[in-house]
Amino acid sequence: MAKVTMPQLGESVAEGTIGKWLKELGDHVAKYEPLVEVVTDKVNAEVPSPFEGILREILVEEGATVPNNAEIAVIETADESVAEASASLPTGTQEPATGAAESDERGPAKIAAPPPAAGAGPASAVAPPFALPASADPDARMTPAVRRLLREHELSAAQIVGTGGGGRITREDVLNVIEAIRTGSVPSAPSPSRPSTPARTTPSTTSGAPIAFPDGADEVLLPMTQMRRGIAAQMTRALAVPHAYVHMEVDASALVRARDTAKREYQAREGISLSYVPFVIKAAVEALRRFPTFNAHWTDAGLLVKRRIHMGVAVAVDDGLLVPVVRDVDQLSIGSLNRAIADVAARARAGKLKLDDYGGSTFTIDNTGWFGSNLTMPIINVPEVAILTMEAITKRAVVRETPDGDVIAIRPVMNVVLAIDHRANDGAQAAAFLRVIKAALEGIGSDTTVH
Repeated sequence: MAKVTMPQLGESVAEGTIGKWLKELGDHVAKYEPLVEVVTDKVNAEVPSPFEGILREILVEEGATVPNNAEIAVIETADESVAEASASLPTGTQEPATGAAESDERGPAKIAAPPPAAGAGPASAVAPPFALPASADPDARMTPAVRRLLREHELSAAQIVGTGGGGRITREDVLNVIEAIRTGSVPSAPSPSRPSTPARTTPSTTSGAPIAFPDGADEVLLPMTQMRRGIAAQMTRALAVPHAYVHMEVDASALVRARDTAKREYQAREGISLSYVPFVIKAAVEALRRFPTFNAHWTDAGLLVKRRIHMGVAVAVDDGLLVPVVRDVDQLSIGSLNRAIADVAARARAGKLKLDDYGGSTFTIDNTGWFGSNLTMPIINVPEVAILTMEAITKRAVVRETPDGDVIAIRPVMNVVLAIDHRANDGAQAAAFLRVIKAALEGIGSDTTVH
């Protein structure tokens, strides 16, 4: 049996929480196929299976947190299946085992899937998980996380139609019923073991979502999701860092002109729109090359300067913020950068980020202007030592010098804000760093190519 362990999802991450099992007991899992969704204070990612085989045991239930390298599942590999079948063929009497939940004082509950029946044909090579007799307790088919979810929402197993193997009730089955009750799309069925009570609406923390105040209450507690808990922990650490800020205005005339010139051809060629973000990243790369102490991590021993430039790109998702990484951005063209950013942003919003999309960023950029902001005070993505925001491009009246004197002109202007860790760099270096970015953006010309 091959053991699956909790991977380390980030340089300073010591533990992870099982968000969702993507495979059920008895399922075949291909090598590198997504097996489980893991959540940490920095990452929400699908973890691929390191082996090919049958998922035999789930050692850690959904919602449980375990340290790195802790065993979380057991997979029976193809070689083991063949060996077991060969060994059992001569007897012809071996009965398939029935999956059951067993508690262990030394760790979380273990849920075992049945091994394949001896001599079974291709259509029944694997016995269905939780193949319990009809008289068995239906609760035995559920994971501890599902039972807890039922208790929290005062539901019973009799109210749920299971869609898992052998009619097992899954987490999604329960969540679907909870959502149906919340929206009123189906009536809630009374529990057979207790009097019917009004369904409680669980408040949502999703941005913009309405909040229901149950029973006329004047206040309601919004429980933290794992993502919000992680963001809270990360922000608390980050704000222990001494922040300093530098802000400059950029005349974005050349930037707007370059994008407008290239965007139609790029859209036709790539099938996606051309953003301003890769232009700003290229300008930031120029500054990072000139001032390498901004492309670094802070450590207790000193400043760890990085040779490669890996850009963290802040992406807003429902109820949170993720920072996937585009690696070696100094080696990419503006067009390639645009594709890479669009890809990680789309997968972040769809919850499809991979382990390789996280960790190791050396500098972060945040397109706060997408939401219409003109001036923000970003928080550094520690252990990095700086973060840059690009604000909304707005037309403003500016003073321009001409041979005939000063005139007032209308120009597209974009604010850029640099937050720095004052332990690593000072304001003078930060201003010089930002001036390089400003000059690069204002100096975009006909020789600036997208591809």
